Amino acid sequence: AHAASAVLNFSENCTPDILTPYLDGIVSKLLVLLQNGKQMVQEGALTALASVADSSQEQFQKYYDAVMPYLKAILVNANDKSNRMLRAKAMECISLVGMAVGREKFRDDAKQVMDVLMSLQVSQMESDDPTTSYMLQAWARLCKCLGQDFLPYMSVVMPPLLQSAQLKPDVTITSADSDANVDDDDDESIETITLGDKRIGIKTSVLEEKATACNMLCCYADELKEGFFPWIDQVATTLVPLLKFYFHEEVRKAAVSAMPELLRSAKLAVEKGQAQGRNGTYIKQLTDYIIPALVEALHKEPEVEICGSMLDSLNECIEICGPFLDEGQIKCIVDEIKQVITASSARKQERAERAKAEDFDEEEGEMLKEENEQEEEVFGQLGDLLGTLIKTFKASFLPFFQELTSYITPMWGKDKTAEERRVAICIFDDIAEHCREAALKYYDTYLPFLLEACNDESPDVRQAAAFGVGLCAEFGGSVFKPLIQEALSRLNAVIRHPNALHLDNVMAYDNAVSALGKICQFHRDSIDAAQILPAWLSCLPIKGDLIEAKIVHEQLCSMVERSDQELLGPNNQYLPKIVSVFAEVLCAGKDLATEQTASRMINLIRHFQQSLPASTLASTWSSLQPQQQLALQSILSS
Repeated sequence: AHAASAVLNFSENCTPDILTPYLDGIVSKLLVLLQNGKQMVQEGALTALASVADSSQEQFQKYYDAVMPYLKAILVNANDKSNRMLRAKAMECISLVGMAVGREKFRDDAKQVMDVLMSLQVSQMESDDPTTSYMLQAWARLCKCLGQDFLPYMSVVMPPLLQSAQLKPDVTITSADSDANVDDDDDESIETITLGDKRIGIKTSVLEEKATACNMLCCYADELKEGFFPWIDQVATTLVPLLKFYFHEEVRKAAVSAMPELLRSAKLAVEKGQAQGRNGTYIKQLTDYIIPALVEALHKEPEVEICGSMLDSLNECIEICGPFLDEGQIKCIVDEIKQVITASSARKQERAERAKAEDFDEEEGEMLKEENEQEEEVFGQLGDLLGTLIKTFKASFLPFFQELTSYITPMWGKDKTAEERRVAICIFDDIAEHCREAALKYYDTYLPFLLEACNDESPDVRQAAAFGVGLCAEFGGSVFKPLIQEALSRLNAVIRHPNALHLDNVMAYDNAVSALGKICQFHRDSIDAAQILPAWLSCLPIKGDLIEAKIVHEQLCSMVERSDQELLGPNNQYLPKIVSVFAEVLCAGKDLATEQTASRMINLIRHFQQSLPASTLASTWSSLQPQQQLALQSILSS
């Protein structure tokens, strides 16, 4: 039994590559232990085997045929009361093995296992039987493994699951100074909370079962997508009130995670015609039920970490069903965003005070560091949420943005953290990108900030700022013109930075190169193109930011296709550089260019082969590295 738990400890944090060389030995020894007469040893072996399967994933397939018969035998035969835990562990092990080896391998045994679980599910189990909680988790894993093939079992799985999710907390209330409940402090099955002059005792086993059930409901919705449609109404009315279930964090977290899954399931079912005749009106009703409840719960949520999860969840819900929101609902969300920013500032203030206290020590310092990191995360999530609102509603969101400016502008301040500055810049970037002409009125306020932030000490801030300068060059027209010279010098500083291509800095570098390209494309008449275009070309190809890389390399392609003289240079002097950029991009597969751009590059090189003088061609080829020459030859000949 000790050896089995040692294997468990070893395998729990292992990756398949570490574990694989030892699998033969471990699995064969654990199979021997499974046949041991002592129940404690068998249980240990089952838990270890489950962990080994979970950590080795598809590497476990070769042991499946040897292992599964033993597991099924225990599941079927461990019937009497003394073996309940053994049977529960066998369930856990089978479901983890099934997930590890995948649907194809597990399919033949799945039906038999499911039938055993179904018969157990409908049998009367005693309240202290561990089978119940193990079974809840086994069902959810089997659903993950079988996907849509699991749907026939849902009618058996769901009723008890909903029942567990709807459990009422078992609460006793006494006055805080009474002695009657002092014994409960030592009782691990009761959790006590003191609220004012009342002491509240809650039975933890009930809360844990409720939390597990809520998590499982979320898993099923996530896994079955539109197949979950028949259960949405029951699950929504169960979980929405639990967004404010303050007795247990895990219950709230599960309810929060489930909200976007329910909306996604409804939307997919309607789109695929699997919604039992319901249409967009149903999605609107569900949106009207979920979003205001989530906003209200966010308003009252005491835990910062769960506030963050709620912002994430709200963001995802809006990505799924944003167009169904009405103006009043958007206003509520915006008001809540103001509230989140205000509350966050107050918490920061309070932490700054704590740091000045006389008894401030290392332990306090660690706690403050963690709290600050959590706060940063909330800001990131807030930025994502605002970004989604801007992408969804575009210029019609601007009146709401106007209300938020007094909250967002201070986030650009030098006294703020790099993350706050980054978020503020990203919000303006989204406005510039998605509101186009309607956003021009904000350029006067934000562009100077943006240009200054191009040389911020934080690479993440520099990246967001350089990206924003590119957007303003693309969409800003005459409003951007007066600032072109400053923009060029700011971007030049990013590109010429001595460690520009260092891993930390390369994303900022790539975005600066991309922004420079946009200035060349949209403001050619305001720059010294003969000097700046070759400088831009010398930075290519870019390889860090793969989204920008595809845009920049497509832009290069278009310029070459229209024989851009300032790019090609006098007597085509920059042609070797252009071809070597093409070669590098083509050798990188699909990473640095879309398939369409790649085929345009190949056509251009073929065109050069046919139309250029032999001497120019020879010098162009000789400037390539040998492996590039080989790669290009094979690409051109295929």
